[in-house]
Amino acid sequence: MKLFDEAEITVTAGNGGNGSISFRREKFIPLGGPDGGDGGDGGNVWIQADENLNTLVDFRHQKHFKAQRGENGMGSQMYGKGGTDHTITVPVGTVVHNVDTDEIIGDLVAHGDRLLVAHGGKGGLGNMHFKSSINRSPRRATPGGEGESRTLKLELKLLADVGLLGFPNAGKSTFIRAVSAATPKVADYPFTTLYPNLGVVSVEPGRSFVIADIPGLIEGAADGAGLGAQFLRHVQRTRLLLHLVDLAPMEGGVEASPAEQVRAIEHELRKYDPGMLEKPRWLVLNKADLLFEDEARERAEEVVRELGWTQPWYLVSAIGRENTWPIALSVQAFFDRLKEDEAERAAQDAPRV
Repeated sequence: MKLFDEAEITVTAGNGGNGSISFRREKFIPLGGPDGGDGGDGGNVWIQADENLNTLVDFRHQKHFKAQRGENGMGSQMYGKGGTDHTITVPVGTVVHNVDTDEIIGDLVAHGDRLLVAHGGKGGLGNMHFKSSINRSPRRATPGGEGESRTLKLELKLLADVGLLGFPNAGKSTFIRAVSAATPKVADYPFTTLYPNLGVVSVEPGRSFVIADIPGLIEGAADGAGLGAQFLRHVQRTRLLLHLVDLAPMEGGVEASPAEQVRAIEHELRKYDPGMLEKPRWLVLNKADLLFEDEARERAEEVVRELGWTQPWYLVSAIGRENTWPIALSVQAFFDRLKEDEAERAAQDAPRV
């Protein structure tokens, strides 16, 4: 399956209508003056965020969008009708780039956010504007202005609270199945996740968070290697990272030790965006069911010591859903604390009456 979290489109605003050259012609009114009206303005092109969308795949089929042209002016000082605006809907979390200037035009982070990406052309002036004391019958009008045309790159960044990191086949898809209603593909070979999956983890009514299953990263991902290269941008917006590690790699799979896997992905995160390593990141040592209980615990503690890990860590069996729900509860408690801290800061910053 091809990934469609990026798309390139061309947008063209409507041209303005032309001004009219017309003269008043009515019975019993001799020497009627100029009465040509102005042309209508061309329609604008907008991009609007819609929470009901979650992919840019539709832009594979339609890449050109154009707003309506303004109508020409008419006699009797009648203005042309303005062109209708064209609105393009995209998922929440879409960043809009100008391809020609390589600038970010806007970032649509909430449902209903709108961004004007192409201005319509101005309507032309009719000849009624050019009457003067020395030119009572002007035969001059101006054409409508051209609407702006731009080539845009749309880039979708998932708006998830929690991002799952890990080598291919670390069990990320299985983990998201265990804690949410999402059903990503699971198989006993790497790279089964070809696009991000979002799952809503509901602890209780009114308390939930969104978790993103990110395709597996490999060494060199920040430089474009593997599938995960296309998804590093998605974890930039998450507020908490869960780093899944396979305690018992399958034969022919990942040869690196668990600690080496962690360090390899840390290296890729650092190369892509050093700030990502500053995010809270919890270690989840998975596939404990493939080892004896004492052996799994001993190996997990060894990995933690080798890494000098100071943040929370967990030993789980995602496929058996063992110890996965306590992680969900801890994550929810983490976000509850964040909300309390934000509310407290807002109260402190509020002006006192």
